Amino acid sequence: MNPDIRLSQLNSWLATLASKWSLTLESLAPASSDASFRRYFRVTGTKNGAHQSFIVMDAPPATEDTKPFIAISELFAQAKLNVPLVLEQDVEQGFLLLSDLGNETYLSALNPGSAPKLYGDANAALIQLQLASKPGILPEYDKELLSRELNLFSEWYVNKHLNLELNSKQSADLAHIFDLILENNLSQAQVYVHRDFHSRNLMVTRDNNPGILDFQDAVYGPITYDLASLYRDAYIEWEEPEQMDWLIRYWDIARKAGLPVPSEFGDFYRDFEWMGLQRHLKVLGIFARLYHRDGKDGYLKDIPLVFKYTRKVAERYIALKPLLQLLDTIEGIDRPDGLTF
Repeated sequence: MNPDIRLSQLNSWLATLASKWSLTLESLAPASSDASFRRYFRVTGTKNGAHQSFIVMDAPPATEDTKPFIAISELFAQAKLNVPLVLEQDVEQGFLLLSDLGNETYLSALNPGSAPKLYGDANAALIQLQLASKPGILPEYDKELLSRELNLFSEWYVNKHLNLELNSKQSADLAHIFDLILENNLSQAQVYVHRDFHSRNLMVTRDNNPGILDFQDAVYGPITYDLASLYRDAYIEWEEPEQMDWLIRYWDIARKAGLPVPSEFGDFYRDFEWMGLQRHLKVLGIFARLYHRDGKDGYLKDIPLVFKYTRKVAERYIALKPLLQLLDTIEGIDRPDGLTF
């Protein structure tokens, strides 16, 4: 549907709420957009009280479903996380009126001085979420879903974006690598997984930091997944000693809190890396698909960092040598036979 028609419908819907929430309709302005078809607007209110600013979600029903967002917002709020409250909803039209968590993202605020405190808060929020986990509430991050995500790498990044056709040996090797990755991922303890717990979806808030956005795709899955999103972030890079420090702090608190993390940090770190590898391969496919299918080129600039993460993990584990060889082919690197690292 034409965006102008959606905007007109959105304004009509807000007009029915203007009196209740003292909305200043003429203040409506774009707040952000994301990789989906959702859009967000900000509108101010004139009331003195808890809500002087609001976020309006426009989620076209033909492509987006607001019901998971509503349900998971309630679930995460019950875990005492700082998420937008759904104040008004029109599921049929795909409109939500939400509380506003501000406009300062982690990405905009992170620097060497602020990072330890911000990541410490993020670790604490993640542990809080994981401690609230129960099976049977969220969809399972099962083998089928994890596999479907890995296949995005082959279909969209290798075939479509790079215009490479894998030969039979490369295809077989990649299928074997995928099996190894899935074996690790599915062996990990299962908890609530936000699924995009990174610097663009975490907001700096005065109270109960961080504010947490974009959680509608949450699942029940591997315990290291959100940590891979956070510390192998596609939008900001930290040196490995810094990553290690924040991960050790998470692991230590998680163990003491009774979360099912491995008793040895080395085992935990390996799980983190292999889970991250699944995510990196998926993200390379998604960023390529956003460009080639959806016409969104803004994520192309983030591909090199994700590729760098992928290569680093492939270099570290001998079982991943076939993946490293494929990455060499992509980058045009010709190594002497038998030289892996």
